[in-house]
Amino acid sequence: MENKAQEGPLSGYRVIELGSMIAGPFCGRLLADFGAEVIKVEPPDGDPMRFMGYRKNDRSLYAASILRNKKLIALDLRTDEGQEVVRKLVANADFVLENFRPGTLERWGLGYEDLKAVNPRIIMIRISGYGQTGPYKSRPGYGIIGEAVSGLRGLNGDPDRPPPRVAVSLTDYISGLYGAFGAVMAANVRERTGVGQVVDTALYESAFSFIEPYIPAYDALGVVAERCGSRLPNNTPNNLFEARDGYIHITAGGDAVFRRLAQAMGQSELMEDSRFATALARNDNVEELERIIGEWTRTASVDEIESRLVEADVPAARIYSTKDIFEDQHFKARDMLVKRPAGDLGELTVTGIVPKLGDTPGSVRWLGHEIGADSDDVLRSVAQLTAEDISRLRAQGVIGAATGDSAGGEQHADRSKVGAGGS
Repeated sequence: MENKAQEGPLSGYRVIELGSMIAGPFCGRLLADFGAEVIKVEPPDGDPMRFMGYRKNDRSLYAASILRNKKLIALDLRTDEGQEVVRKLVANADFVLENFRPGTLERWGLGYEDLKAVNPRIIMIRISGYGQTGPYKSRPGYGIIGEAVSGLRGLNGDPDRPPPRVAVSLTDYISGLYGAFGAVMAANVRERTGVGQVVDTALYESAFSFIEPYIPAYDALGVVAERCGSRLPNNTPNNLFEARDGYIHITAGGDAVFRRLAQAMGQSELMEDSRFATALARNDNVEELERIIGEWTRTASVDEIESRLVEADVPAARIYSTKDIFEDQHFKARDMLVKRPAGDLGELTVTGIVPKLGDTPGSVRWLGHEIGADSDDVLRSVAQLTAEDISRLRAQGVIGAATGDSAGGEQHADRSKVGAGGS
């Protein structure tokens, strides 16, 4: 009997990942981390995200991480033959994951209705800038554009500066999470109905969902949310404070936590001050309270303040750098820094698995391979192509040639254990 706990909770599901860049591949990575067999289809020259980020030995370090646990095939989807190969793959799959502009797959004969005719159980996870319907559906939209439209970008940064971005593809990651969540819900429905459906995930909506507190405030009170720097409005104190040698963020909005903060500061009388005695009063007097706390934090180092507040059970932390993360014992204890072989890159550290499942955890089984490293294997075993078919399509340029050895040494684990159809 197969050990499902070893393989992950999504073992037995097969995902055909189309599309490129970040949101789609991240969604696929989440599903792969928890045991799904994810077959990523790249163009013969590779997913453009292979050319993002830092490189070593002319290899993308980012690709080694976001393409982990996936089987990679190189296929030209713009050809009739490539489209037919996708249909053969989908016939034996549970999910199709794509993040093209709406209408692109339909033009290729690979839309949901086309693929549903091949496999009525198929679930299509669609991630796009503005969704599959509505007046903006045909607009191009990367994650950062969706973030701008959502209202989330306008809340970031200091009020006297243009709204900055976080130096990661934040909205793509949020959308990938929603896509994976939707996929698992749709699979649960299919267990009862036997029929698949579309999971329509829009980048702008994914980011928009994160500004939830401000929507009823505008509707009821006409409040237009504005940038507040590092402060969280109406939760006081919740801000970044300067120490002698750096900065520390302190959050103590609740009465009990604020009482502990006041005691740690040696200023217990603050709780008796009518300006600060309740959460609502502290919100009304935020500037004065932050001035008092700031005077205290500037008298000591970040280490001293953090140690004192942790001991007092007050949520507080310095702003970590990646160097801090690699040196932190908690990240190591929680397996959030995972080392795996990465071919000519040697051993490479990548982020660990989130969330932690007690009985059926996910795992990092191998890191991202080179373009097309698994093409022959997958096309024989899943698309049922013969060696002659593969040779012919490769000669025509429909199937890309593998560009090198796989980055991780575990890619050739027994594939027969992972089949289509879920349960």
